[in-house]
Amino acid sequence: MKNILHKIGTAVILSSAFFFAGCEPEFEEKEITVSAGPLDLSKYVAIGNSLTAGFQDGGLYLEGQVNSYPNILAYQFSYAGGGQFVQPLFSNEQFNGSGYLRLTGFTTSGSPIIAPVTTSLAVRTDAAALPGGPRLAKFANPATIQNWGVPGISVLSSSQAAYGGINPYYERLLTDAEVGQVPYVQKVLSTKPTFFSLWLGNNDVLTYATNGAVVDPNNPFSGLTDPTTFRAIYTQLVTGLVQGGTEGVIANIPDVTAVPYFTTVTQDMVRRSAGNNQLVIYIRTGEGQADVRPIEAGDYILLTTQAAIGRADNFNGTTIPHGFHPLNPLTDKEVLDKAEVEEVRGRTIALNQIIKEVATANKIPVFDTFDFFNKRKSGFMQNGIGYSAAFITGNLFSLDGIHLTPRGYAIVANEFINTINSHYKSTIPTIDVTQFRTVLIP
Repeated sequence: MKNILHKIGTAVILSSAFFFAGCEPEFEEKEITVSAGPLDLSKYVAIGNSLTAGFQDGGLYLEGQVNSYPNILAYQFSYAGGGQFVQPLFSNEQFNGSGYLRLTGFTTSGSPIIAPVTTSLAVRTDAAALPGGPRLAKFANPATIQNWGVPGISVLSSSQAAYGGINPYYERLLTDAEVGQVPYVQKVLSTKPTFFSLWLGNNDVLTYATNGAVVDPNNPFSGLTDPTTFRAIYTQLVTGLVQGGTEGVIANIPDVTAVPYFTTVTQDMVRRSAGNNQLVIYIRTGEGQADVRPIEAGDYILLTTQAAIGRADNFNGTTIPHGFHPLNPLTDKEVLDKAEVEEVRGRTIALNQIIKEVATANKIPVFDTFDFFNKRKSGFMQNGIGYSAAFITGNLFSLDGIHLTPRGYAIVANEFINTINSHYKSTIPTIDVTQFRTVLIP
């Protein structure tokens, strides 16, 4: 246990990416007592998906990586004996990584104008794309990686050796000899951490939900993962991580209805945007000709569907606006209807129960993200600042409507720390979240 003068902020965390900050902010110094308790934080390893990688605004890029919640955790751990934390960062020359979305302005009706960033990418042109997308620049020293966040990965796919030859975000973390040969579970277990965080399982329901509850026949990981299979793989992963008495923290799966990707586009919003409060949105709920009805409470139009609503489609020489007529309804892939919502929520609850049982059996605490985001989706105040699940204005979620802003990741990092401190009786300090940005408004 030790007393320290704790001076924190993004200026320190972003020391390797200083160009993201216009100037170094000033911070108030205060004396606090810090203790790791029984924890050995000398080698922290983060296991998870896009949220762990720092994915935001529809892409993985350097600023997001630097502001990932594991990097924030590692920085806070350093006050309690934590060691170096190595992330597979994109280079300063390729700092836009996979590319991402940025807000360029608003239309006269107030709708956001969002455009892709396509410069300074880390996308390879010297090799053929993988089934999951273009290859990305390899990280030079994969043996040193401690942030194993892989966008798109699920518990199901984490057990498949072939996945390294499918997902470009995983492929860039492997040597050429390991591609298609080493499953993610084996790779992360070989890191031998002294402490770990595990936030994996979201894509075992989210991939299906973001495709309108339609399985992609070309993607074997696009359905809802079977609970029995999930339990077997998740148990293997957690029991492997805790070997030798290693401690950690686990997060479960959030509710899809708590993120703006599903809650932003509503019939009322479309009516306001169109200036017509009589518009009715029709959706398709099945493959039959009669499986069309007006949208109802509990149906969720996907954020990516917004641009297609009202599109002029030609039917035998007649123009019918997309979504505004029963002959041209929003398709099944464009909407998560209320029956599909219940299907996804039911599977989420079932998988979260498995996560809880496996964590309890191995005496690892769980950060309940399902409960955390559901309780806060309608809004909450923190340090005089308002937060909610609202798109752009809610401060939590980035422009893709699923992943967090840097501020959102900092808030999540603090919740991880609170969970760790409560269970292990440590006193790891939380971070000042106001030093991290929300959505950049031009």
